[in-house]
Amino acid sequence: MAAPSQLNPVEFLRHKRDGGEHRPSDISAFIDAFVAGNVADYQASAWLMAAFLKGLSRQETLALTQAMLHSGSVLTLPSVKRARVDKHSTGGVGDKISLCLAPLVAACGVAVPMISGRGLGHTGGTLDKLEAIPGFRVDLDAKRFERFVRDVGTCLIGQTEKLAPADRRLYALRDVTATVECIPLIVASILSKKLAEGIDGLVLDVKCGGGAFMKDLKSARALAQALVSVGKGAGKRVTALITDMSAPIGRTIGNALETREAIEILQNAGPADTRALTLELGAEMLVVGKRCKNRKEGLPLLERALADGSALAVFRRLVKAQGGDARVVDDPSRLPQSKTKLVVTAPKSGFVTGIDALALGLLAIELGAGRTRADQKIDPAAGFELHATLGERVQRGTPLITIHAASPTLARSVEARVARTYSLGTRVVRKKPLILARLD
Repeated sequence: MAAPSQLNPVEFLRHKRDGGEHRPSDISAFIDAFVAGNVADYQASAWLMAAFLKGLSRQETLALTQAMLHSGSVLTLPSVKRARVDKHSTGGVGDKISLCLAPLVAACGVAVPMISGRGLGHTGGTLDKLEAIPGFRVDLDAKRFERFVRDVGTCLIGQTEKLAPADRRLYALRDVTATVECIPLIVASILSKKLAEGIDGLVLDVKCGGGAFMKDLKSARALAQALVSVGKGAGKRVTALITDMSAPIGRTIGNALETREAIEILQNAGPADTRALTLELGAEMLVVGKRCKNRKEGLPLLERALADGSALAVFRRLVKAQGGDARVVDDPSRLPQSKTKLVVTAPKSGFVTGIDALALGLLAIELGAGRTRADQKIDPAAGFELHATLGERVQRGTPLITIHAASPTLARSVEARVARTYSLGTRVVRKKPLILARLD
């Protein structure tokens, strides 16, 4: 079916409704008209539903990504002479990796400009975790963003009004029109923001499992393949890891708690899985940034930066540059702490055979660690501290998890449901590999 010869919003909608493939120039014109106010929200919503039902080809997805990217400013970071590589996660419970990964990679010679987001659904947001540090600012302008990337090696901020404004508006419509779970739209949303940062390459962490948006390997692989394909089509070096999200990452869920754990990693300590995932993603970023030829060459550099304190030093400079209390880097007890800590114990002896990450993510929101409305304030101290994880043996009465809440009443209101997130059995379960697949 041939595309319309001249753009008309109604014909554009009808074309996709009937299964046609848009020309790149028509997609660009449609996005430009939408941003300019010449296409109504209800027309954009109708097109989103048509795209959801009929799909978008790789060429259409690339054209949509480019149109959304160029709907606003595109940073070039001319004063940053090092390779510029970012990392994006599709979201998981307890995913604090960006906080320790960015300074670690920067300490190894690759600049990390990172535009991050807030909590989405049951998953936490990097910006919320950073703002658990007293005074930390994520609302920086483009000039300061570039200066900090150049001088510190990394900078983490929120999306500005000038960067990919089409994405901001389209995402708001997707959120209320049941069109979020559409791979081409997800790809265009993620990449339009990331490409606007002025990066040379991107490493993607596509989560797979009960605590992720992609529940099975097939859907996670489809998303990863689409992201890599379109990212490379846009001229960037892109690699994706599909990582396990069948249980929370590390031992903490909640903003201040996760920030503390990220600091522990930078102190060359912390949970083994958090450390391992940080190192794996960091090695991929060093390869994409051409700092190393392969991951085996990159891993020792990363381990050395943790051991000699250089990664922690970068994080300290980052916190200070962005207005935060740098004393938390050496004294994490200065982070917000909950007034109530309620310990949930094991009802019987056995092995931990399952942890419902999705349920814990939703319960963390109920405690105030996340939002149910965009204008809602969060409690940075709220969340969970896990004392036992998959495959570990516990004795009856020993701690499983500690609830961090603003009041005893709030903690008790979730206590029974928190206890049910743990499954205990008589046999050790075989844990899934941390890295399920790699695509480049």
